[in-house]
Amino acid sequence: MSTEETSRTDDGSEHKGSSTSKTDKKTGTVKNTEAAAAAVTVVDPRLLVREQGLAGYIGEFKRKLKAGDLGSLPVVVGLLVIWGIFTSLNPNFLTAGNFSDMSVAMVGTGMIAVGIVFVLLLGEIDLSVGSVSGVAGAAFAVMSVTHGMNEVLALVLAILTGTVAGAIHGFIFARIGVPAFAVTLAGLLFWQGFMLQILGSNGTINLDSEGLVAKLTSHYFSDVAAAYGLAILVTAGYFLLAFSDNRRREAAGVPSRPLNEIIVRTVLLAVLAFAVAIVFNQYKGLPLAVVIFLAFLVFTDFVLRRTAYGRKVFALGGSVEASRRAGINVDMVRISVFAIAGTFAAIGGLFVASKIASANQGAGTGEFLMNVIAAAVIGGTSLFGGRGRTWDALLGVMVIVSIQYGLALEGIASPVQYMITGGVLLATVVIDAVTRKTQKTAGRA
Repeated sequence: MSTEETSRTDDGSEHKGSSTSKTDKKTGTVKNTEAAAAAVTVVDPRLLVREQGLAGYIGEFKRKLKAGDLGSLPVVVGLLVIWGIFTSLNPNFLTAGNFSDMSVAMVGTGMIAVGIVFVLLLGEIDLSVGSVSGVAGAAFAVMSVTHGMNEVLALVLAILTGTVAGAIHGFIFARIGVPAFAVTLAGLLFWQGFMLQILGSNGTINLDSEGLVAKLTSHYFSDVAAAYGLAILVTAGYFLLAFSDNRRREAAGVPSRPLNEIIVRTVLLAVLAFAVAIVFNQYKGLPLAVVIFLAFLVFTDFVLRRTAYGRKVFALGGSVEASRRAGINVDMVRISVFAIAGTFAAIGGLFVASKIASANQGAGTGEFLMNVIAAAVIGGTSLFGGRGRTWDALLGVMVIVSIQYGLALEGIASPVQYMITGGVLLATVVIDAVTRKTQKTAGRA
């Protein structure tokens, strides 16, 4: 049937128009056929991007640029610029030996930065991780060297020391309500004093150069097949995971990457992985420390992005009250996150002790804490919570260690190193703040 509709305009006059509608005899409902014909099917913009090919991706990049959604791009560009500058100043900067040394040196700081990423995702901070790392190294040295305990048992107990310390901080923060800044600042002082106490008057305990912890940073897989094998494993693993994830998304009817995009990404990763393998094989081979670090990064990335627990961590960083109303046990998640930070602080402390082959009073003090926090933030983890990845710790620590080694090769004093690192950190925080404002303006935050 045809119905006549009357509408009133702003000036008070009436406008009459007709629209065609049909009545369903079974249900009695009226269907407007003209409106149905004019309806536009909503299509996910990500599908359109992939259908448009290269032009679509360029347009998507411009859209993200305007919205402030740059991801890790600024860090990667900054790292390439840093490498370019120091290589032009000193050709020895990116030699196989120096690159391998930098890779091993960054593991201790990077491990602790992984734990800091978890805390930052909540929008909190942990100032105690430097001291906790020193306690773990000292505890291992006292148990294994001074008291002759089995190294494996001493290693486990040293790591658990960090877990317990972090859980204590988390409990006081979550259950009692003391701000994380105050709790962990007190922890910084307490655990530093505890470390000095257990080290004794001597202040330094040398580790067995052939022992378990010492080999964490001194052992290299000299067979060239090790580095190339890891490169193949990483590349193949990425392709299989991306392909299987793509199949699941297609089956669920959600946007997925086309096969050619996955292949391009895999090829780029393969080029990077094999380039690094070639560099390692030109020196001593594949460092054990790097293999362990990468394994932890893959595991923690899986936990954060693929598990219910990881989604709870991100949810708390977005809104505590909304998370509580959604049924999330806020206190337990908070306690567990600080326990994770303490655990990684202990693991990182053992790598630091391995690098210097001793546990001493200076472990975890000075600028060490600032470098750890800076690594997580510079890598792209937001100080405001809810945004970041554990891979950010890798990018951030690469920036910091590159600056340190580059300036050291030029013979530049430590005060200048501090100022440059501080400037990079400030620039990163400013970019983070501006990005958040841009995303709010674009309606994405």
